[in-house]
Amino acid sequence: MNVVELNPSTPTGLVKSEIRNGVLRLEMNNPPANALSIALMQALKDALDATRQDKAIRVVIIASATPGKLFSAGHDLKELTLHRADEDRGRAFFARSMKLCAELMQAIVHLPVPVIAEVDGLATAAGCQLVASCDLAMCTDTSAFCTPGVNIGLFCSTPMVALSRNVHRKQAMEMLLTGETIDASTAREFGLINRIMPRQYLTQVVMKYADVIASKSPLTVKIGKEAFYRQAEMSLEDAYDYTAQVMVENMLARDAEEGMNAFIDKRMPEWTGE
Repeated sequence: MNVVELNPSTPTGLVKSEIRNGVLRLEMNNPPANALSIALMQALKDALDATRQDKAIRVVIIASATPGKLFSAGHDLKELTLHRADEDRGRAFFARSMKLCAELMQAIVHLPVPVIAEVDGLATAAGCQLVASCDLAMCTDTSAFCTPGVNIGLFCSTPMVALSRNVHRKQAMEMLLTGETIDASTAREFGLINRIMPRQYLTQVVMKYADVIASKSPLTVKIGKEAFYRQAEMSLEDAYDYTAQVMVENMLARDAEEGMNAFIDKRMPEWTGE
């Protein structure tokens, strides 16, 4: 079991990490609510950035080190409020926090390997944004989700970006305008969650999915993830033109040649990542 090295300037202990069979598990460890403080967001981003240098990592899981109550309560409101005493009433710090949050969410989307959210508890505001930013999301049957900024006079505008790209517009607006909490079943109906299960099976099921994905060609998964997000922002015609080019380049990869030959020969493929 290996540990991913974080940026030396990152506070230790905020993110616990371990690698097993090509799967990197990152656990947020900022009790009691895993608030996304500057330090925690930086620690998560550093951990994700570090995976780009490790070709052995095939899948990333983001979870809580203290499951059962809160996955993440979103931005650290106490930290933000303290900076209202700054000369600029906190403008510079608020901008820094929102910028880092946007960078973290985009780091997940742009990571060349899939990222799975393992949720046991409440994911609220930017915590819900974190779940929505991941490629897959699994949760317990007691988990819940909300974007409650409107309740405190702060519309969840940045969480809205990830949320609106995962659920239908009217459902996203329902969450954003009411601030009400939705249960796991509703979150799955909305498209925010892939699978729901009892707590005792959560990690087991997440690891099963991770292991299946990790067994695929890393090059193919990388190509597919990048293409998925790029084509989603295109017109239908542009999306087909773009993905046709992606398919041609993918076909020329050694792993595609190996995979097709293995299928024809009725044997297991041997991936090289080329």
